[in-house]
Amino acid sequence: MRDDVVPAVRAVYGEQDLSSAPAFGGGFINFGHWEGISLDRPLTAEDRVRSQRDLYRCVLGALDGADARGVEVGCGLGVGAVLAVEEFGFASVTGLDIHPEQVERARRANAGLLARAPERLGFACGAAERMPFGDGEFDRLYSVEAAQHFRDLAAFGREAARVLRPGGRLAVTSFFVPDGAEDAGVAGVGAELAARLDSFASGLDVAHPVTSLTGALDAVGLSDVRAESIGGHVWPGLDHFLSGIDQPVRWPRNFLPAYRDGLLDYYVVTARRPVEGG
Repeated sequence: MRDDVVPAVRAVYGEQDLSSAPAFGGGFINFGHWEGISLDRPLTAEDRVRSQRDLYRCVLGALDGADARGVEVGCGLGVGAVLAVEEFGFASVTGLDIHPEQVERARRANAGLLARAPERLGFACGAAERMPFGDGEFDRLYSVEAAQHFRDLAAFGREAARVLRPGGRLAVTSFFVPDGAEDAGVAGVGAELAARLDSFASGLDVAHPVTSLTGALDAVGLSDVRAESIGGHVWPGLDHFLSGIDQPVRWPRNFLPAYRDGLLDYYVVTARRPVEGG
């Protein structure tokens, strides 16, 4: 185990194995993209898995990854990496995760594809801020609901720019503090999120402003940096699903009010590495 892994991250993705929690399913660990799923009825486990798969589709669809070499930062059990290969035609995907137990789970969960086509899928242990890859090794970099755990977005931006080849593209989706959140009438957005949501209080999640990520990508010379809010397709569906299942704690139901109060939103952030002289 890396000695710099935050204790809350170590616990949640280690012995607690978040992927086994009833709020998740199908091997995914994300809040889901619920567009096209009716919220006028009780939601099923199949709806939940579809929502998580559709969040990956939202990100991967922004990348045009056919025949590309890709890296997923914060890959969890690797089911999204398999989706990139099998549905979106990536030539190869390397899943990176800071937690060695997650990397081992991913290798076990995807042993079939790893055996059939080892050149198309692989996994590595490492941090988003210090990726164990060569310069310009990848055509595409993506990350699905992991950036809220990153401690240093500036370092992530530098590493993303380094491992992408010129012309390479990036897409990151996660939840961030929206621009102008301090104008929502709450002094100290981070403290308010910690009071409402245990994942922020424990240090599992970090209250990063979305401008911290877009600014970090701008600062390292990436171009066409854009942040698109998709919170309307995430928070209501997630909350409706949570309302219909038994949970040991109630605090996850506070994500939707935090979004409605302007303290938190969900984004897809995209950028590309310019071609030199282009």
